[in-house]
Amino acid sequence: MKEKMNGFITAVHRERYEINVNGESLYAKLKAGIYFTDSCTEEFPTVGDNVELEYNSMGDSLITKTLERKSAFSRKDPDVGMGEQIVASNFDYVFILMSLNYDFNLKRLERYLTASWQSGGQPVIILTKADIAENTQEKLELVNQIALGVDVCVVSAVSGEGMEQLKNYLEPEKTTVFLGSSGVGKSTFTNYLLGKEIMKTGEIREDDSKGHHTTTHRQMFVMDNGARIIDTPGMRELGMWIVDEGMDASFTDINDMIKQCRFNNCTHNREPGCAIVKALEDGSLTEKRWKNFQKIQKESKFQAEKESRQQIAVKKKNGKKKEERFSKIIEIGGEW
Repeated sequence: MKEKMNGFITAVHRERYEINVNGESLYAKLKAGIYFTDSCTEEFPTVGDNVELEYNSMGDSLITKTLERKSAFSRKDPDVGMGEQIVASNFDYVFILMSLNYDFNLKRLERYLTASWQSGGQPVIILTKADIAENTQEKLELVNQIALGVDVCVVSAVSGEGMEQLKNYLEPEKTTVFLGSSGVGKSTFTNYLLGKEIMKTGEIREDDSKGHHTTTHRQMFVMDNGARIIDTPGMRELGMWIVDEGMDASFTDINDMIKQCRFNNCTHNREPGCAIVKALEDGSLTEKRWKNFQKIQKESKFQAEKESRQQIAVKKKNGKKKEERFSKIIEIGGEW
């Protein structure tokens, strides 16, 4: 009888998973008879997932079950352009890293915030490269205007500025996932926290002040104090999945305004008593933030509708297979 055991995934290398089992590392693959069938109900695992294994002392073990998650960060799968991709799971905090140089982008930050609130983790904004930044205070004020109820830390992993304040989150047995676009300095940031050069770092390009993309896979590291951190590849584009709850948390100001509209079915265009139109006119809501809200909302609605259609199609397909199987069994006089 094959030995069963549990562990958590610390790295994903294409179809191969690195897993921590009682402090020891081993490698495993998905059991094809469970994960690669038409009737599969198991979630494909990712970094941070707790899984059940069939242990193999002579080679790769087999993952047989993905255990329930307490949090998960997902996006539209960039490889196929559709479907959901789980980036990381079972974390407590989401560090959204954005550099204070030319990569500073409020629209992208709003997208990360929305996805982070949706994930079930607590977002924390980390503004990096403070040692080479200009107009830091001005940028900090702009971030605070859209990051309602979110802690914001200004840091430099080169000079060490602001890094001390992160101890409030990086506690023993707590897990934090790092998110950010390519070039924000996630690898340098990770190396600083670990106290050694684990991740390769890229030089800053002088023409646009952007760093080279260096992280190529998702991986979990354990700090000396027992805190866990998950580094992820940089993402220039964050394709939204279904983020209804994230929208509520990330755009509380807009949602509150919508509730103040005179009509429940207000389209926020020219209706009388529209709180959104009023806010746009008096400047309490910027045109950029409103358009970004509409864009993210549209993406989320589209993904929800597409997911619903796919689920209906799968049910029809499975129902047809059962009918065919039942008809065949009746023909041969067998049992269902």
